[in-house]
Amino acid sequence: MFNTELPDRADLPTSRKLIRSTVLAALVAGVLLATTVLPAEYGIDPTGIGKVLGLTRMGEIKVALSQEAAADASVRVAAAPASPVPVPGPGPAVAVSPAAAAAPAPRDADTPPVAGKTAAASAEGKTDEMSLSLKPGQGAEVKLDMRKGSSVAYQWSVTGGAVNVDAHGDPVNPPKGFYHGYGKGAQLQKDAGTLVAAFDGKHGWFWRNRSAGEVTLKLSTQGQYTAIKRVL
Repeated sequence: MFNTELPDRADLPTSRKLIRSTVLAALVAGVLLATTVLPAEYGIDPTGIGKVLGLTRMGEIKVALSQEAAADASVRVAAAPASPVPVPGPGPAVAVSPAAAAAPAPRDADTPPVAGKTAAASAEGKTDEMSLSLKPGQGAEVKLDMRKGSSVAYQWSVTGGAVNVDAHGDPVNPPKGFYHGYGKGAQLQKDAGTLVAAFDGKHGWFWRNRSAGEVTLKLSTQGQYTAIKRVL
């Protein structure tokens, strides 16, 4: 057994001190919440200190990117292919998609037309240019059909405002909830670089106009891809 001395009652904090310490800790936590956490995480700045420290802008970017991710996820769900249905016949049943069983159409009626699109072939692959007009709050998505390891040099620019962007890829028959990103950005007016396909499938960009007015986005691509299409 260990003999330990019990503290004297006089050495113990009184109830008043405990209450005062609790209230003080709550006040400090409230100040930190209002001046740091809310501006940095949610773009909410009730005191104005977050703007001075640059935290409010960081929070606004986080919220905008979160909204773009949610919007992109809803687009993926809406664009997911329907389950194959069996086609009866004299022989074994063959599974085909409803789209394949339907009569072919000259173009996808749900796909918005692309203005000013030009294409050319070269020894280094395909070359395309397109121009997109986006109203306030409107989104657009452009995808390229690429094989794993192939690369595409790209550049895009915006006139009339700025956009949020999410670059990502979709493999053939992706599993539910699949996401592979190449990078995101908020309130950008231009970007350029090289996109290298991580797998066989469709790779490209989703933009959303977060400006107060209509903007025009011009995209140029050159590289190893078989097709380019605006899917939204």
